[in-house]
Amino acid sequence: MRWPRWVALGSFLLALTLVAGSSWLLVAYRTGPHTLRNFIGLAAIGTAIAAIGLAVTRRQPANPVGAILGWIGAIAVFLIARDVYYNAVVHDPGRLPLDSRVVAWLDESGWWLLVAVAFLLLYFPTGQLVSRRWRVVPLALLVLGVGQQAFGAFASEPFLSPLQHVPRPYLPLSGVLAVLSEVVFFGFLALCLTAVVPVAIRYRGSTGAVRAQLKWLLLAGLAAVVYPLVCLAEILVTGRSGIVATAFGILALVSIPASVAVAMLRHDLYDVDRVLADTVSYSIVMVVLLGTYAVAAVSLGLVLGRDSALVAAAATAVCALILAPLRTRLQRAVDRRLYPPRRAALLAIEDLQRRIHTEQAQPEDLESALRGALRDPALRVGLLVPGASGFVDAAGAPVAGPRLVPVLLGGEQIGVLASGTTSPAVLKAVAAAAASLVEVTRLRAELAGALREVAASRARLVQAGDEERRRLERDLHDGAQQRLVALGMALRLAQRHLDDGTVDVNGLLDQGVAELGTAVAELRQIAHGLRPTSLDDGLHAALSAITQSLPIPVQLQIPADLPDELATTAYFVAAEAVTNAAKYANATSIVVRVARSADAMRVRIEDDGCGGAVPRPGSGLSGLLDRVAAVGGALELRSPAGRGTTVEAVLPCES
Repeated sequence: MRWPRWVALGSFLLALTLVAGSSWLLVAYRTGPHTLRNFIGLAAIGTAIAAIGLAVTRRQPANPVGAILGWIGAIAVFLIARDVYYNAVVHDPGRLPLDSRVVAWLDESGWWLLVAVAFLLLYFPTGQLVSRRWRVVPLALLVLGVGQQAFGAFASEPFLSPLQHVPRPYLPLSGVLAVLSEVVFFGFLALCLTAVVPVAIRYRGSTGAVRAQLKWLLLAGLAAVVYPLVCLAEILVTGRSGIVATAFGILALVSIPASVAVAMLRHDLYDVDRVLADTVSYSIVMVVLLGTYAVAAVSLGLVLGRDSALVAAAATAVCALILAPLRTRLQRAVDRRLYPPRRAALLAIEDLQRRIHTEQAQPEDLESALRGALRDPALRVGLLVPGASGFVDAAGAPVAGPRLVPVLLGGEQIGVLASGTTSPAVLKAVAAAAASLVEVTRLRAELAGALREVAASRARLVQAGDEERRRLERDLHDGAQQRLVALGMALRLAQRHLDDGTVDVNGLLDQGVAELGTAVAELRQIAHGLRPTSLDDGLHAALSAITQSLPIPVQLQIPADLPDELATTAYFVAAEAVTNAAKYANATSIVVRVARSADAMRVRIEDDGCGGAVPRPGSGLSGLLDRVAAVGGALELRSPAGRGTTVEAVLPCES
């Protein structure tokens, strides 16, 4: 375990201890609702910050950012615990010890909160200083912080409430020490402000995750800048700074640790560019509206009276009229400067659509257009094409990755956007804008794949037809043709020697009849390979003739009224699947189901064998794919290893 984890754990335990002790004091002395509210709010915030620091340290134990967060939380809880103790002392004098010297030395403890924030800026987010030249800054901060606290004990101003009546234990500094005190104070402030410089340097030289993390920190800085504007707005509207400014002040207080926590733990949780752009837009709108409201209120107040309700109503109406056109235009202008990825991608999509309409580009160019706009060469556009295992691009290559953003059209997923660098929020915006192009690309890819498959299937069918013709030619030449030629020669010989008695005509004719019978049998066998004669009695009878000789029980569920034009295809599908299951799958049972609906006939063959069947080129299953495709059907093979095989063919038919 490294030292940041010990620091973070110690800070968290210290915060819990201080909260517990202060709670006891509040219960024991009941110092008032104001103190109670402050304690509950700030103690909860400080403890939460310390817990966040511990969580960050557990995730990145070598990074001191988590320990610094724990330090910030512990300091915040210490400050509110110190105030609780002071209020308890004032509420019940004499019961709790109070030494003015201790109060003096702890009076400047709040500066350590500023030191902790400066350390956070120096080490965020990598845990390293921006360069070796900055190594002296952390040490100088600690030295000046100690000096500021030490010199603060000799201040001449009274202690803050509720100890304003407690006398100072030390005389004010004079001479060289007073000058040195001022030098330490201003040097300390300057060094704390200098801690912002590494953030700017790191931002200019960073990309990817580091830049996104720094943007989260910048968002917290914006909250601190907007806080005075909120106070001014509440003063203009209500006449004083009240609950709104207080709530926003607490928000600004927790924004830094919250932003740091999000940046360190889940910097891609939200699109920080979008949040940053919206924050800037609303801040500018607020400034404009405040200025407009103030000018309108003052101008109308001179005419109608300062306290007139009509003044407030008229000033509000003027602000509403200005807000309507200002909001949209300002958002576009800010997006161009602070949210360029999304805007660049949307412009690229619009440009691609325009070029497609003018036939200067194709929908398949979407991936390259988005890559150029987002400067992300690894971005992929995946399409959900029927028949493909997973997502594929326009060329048919698989698309996978740890971060896939779905592309939806009409509530159904049609594809994905995959990227390892572009933020998911940007990809979601791009996916919504590019859905129509993805759908067109997907349909074109599906059509192109179908055409390729038709062409390949046609080529395989032609090749199979040629091979079948050569086989028929060979079988006819070697079998029935030779027998018929021999039969013709025998008949011619019998004709020539019919009258001279030198040839046994009867024997010759008997031999011819036998040859003729053999030729007829061979022709029937050849014809059986084209269409089984057993199909004349129906598909059930034809498959029964095959399955009766198998050593495996085969269950047939086949209706009687099946269209004859599809019976041959169904026969070959079932025969091939049953034969494969009996020979190769080690199955113990086979079920053949045939069902007919209004527009299709389904042939389903299931076995409980070893599975793992694959339609290889030239195999029987590959031939079945072509045979089924030739009649406009579809064949699906599901054969997980060890879980049996299911072959299902859907053959279209007229109702």
